[in-house]
Amino acid sequence: MRVVVAVEHRFVRTPDGAVWTQTMFAHSYWQRYFEVFDEILAVARVRHVPDVPADWKRADGERVSFAAIPYYIGPWQYLLKAWQVQQAARKAVRTEDAVIFYLSSRISSCIEPMLRRIGHPYGIYVIADPYDVFAPGSVKSPVRPFFRWWSPRRLRDQCLNASAAAYITEKALQRRYPPNPGVFTAHYSMTELPDSAFAAAPRSHFCEKQSLTLITVASLAQLYKAPDVLIDAVAVCVGEGLDIKLVIVGDGQYRQKLEARAQTHGLGDRVCFRGQLTAGDVVRNQLDLADIFVLPSHQEGLPRAMVEAMARALPCIGSTVGGIPELLPPEDLVPPGDVAALAGKIREVTTDPERMARMSARNLEKAKEYRDEVLREQRNEFYRYVREMTEAWLKEKQKI
Repeated sequence: MRVVVAVEHRFVRTPDGAVWTQTMFAHSYWQRYFEVFDEILAVARVRHVPDVPADWKRADGERVSFAAIPYYIGPWQYLLKAWQVQQAARKAVRTEDAVIFYLSSRISSCIEPMLRRIGHPYGIYVIADPYDVFAPGSVKSPVRPFFRWWSPRRLRDQCLNASAAAYITEKALQRRYPPNPGVFTAHYSMTELPDSAFAAAPRSHFCEKQSLTLITVASLAQLYKAPDVLIDAVAVCVGEGLDIKLVIVGDGQYRQKLEARAQTHGLGDRVCFRGQLTAGDVVRNQLDLADIFVLPSHQEGLPRAMVEAMARALPCIGSTVGGIPELLPPEDLVPPGDVAALAGKIREVTTDPERMARMSARNLEKAKEYRDEVLREQRNEFYRYVREMTEAWLKEKQKI
């Protein structure tokens, strides 16, 4: 059976027809579906490019194909292309397909009403909270308030009508977007953590360092991860005499504005923009060179970047949104969008080497809960349930 998986991730396609990604959803990711399904069609935004850098990863391949959705970034571009997006998304799904939506997702919202009209079952995998995605400061768009009102309502509706529901968090997203009582549910992370992703031991050298390096890993296409808030907080800390630097891994339309923001604060040599790096060893190398990982996001599901930083035994500071409180204890959290609180937490942590060593040891142990073998059975049980529900529906349909 073919499974159609609708995701909001953005891919590129080269003239030879190959589909590529620099970060998530490479061909290796889709292999997890083949324990239950025979073929995969990913429905996602695809942009045509003449070529890709040598370190990008192939996303399509054996038994994995793509239905290209017209490319857009942000809610305004989506509204301009809404009709084309809807038509392309609906054409991708056949009656005999199993369907899984990665939510929240505007692409999924194009397909789900069509399935509901004919009673076609579908599974959902909730990975982000749109109420936080469209929080003030997270998206710069005149239509942000509308999407913040509309998107959570659509997501609640989709969850209530799903035949099976999986969540990236253990509890956080389930509380806001519950499925119907009695519906099969599961929770598992998207993060792939092979043995090579883990540090051999916790870090303990913090007292030897005169200068500390903070790092964040975040797309700069939007301000979901609050890199602007982090830059402002670093400026406060430097102004108070802390000897710290910040490395930002990621790229997007806001990079130039963020670079200018750092310059305005007089942080020219203290904030380094590394650009978009290939997931895996290249990013892990940057994590290993840093001392503290900071993710003051406006919205999150369960942040993959933070789990990977924890696996490298980095002390972490995060915001109180989404699944971050499932990863970090309250003393390592700050409210989203609060520059003063974030600066205070950075100062509090960086001036206490013993605390940083305790954070390192705790985070490394916590990350081990997200090894692939730990989460595999829950994931496969969810996939099997979606397949069985689809097969049962098709048999009933044939009787009519």
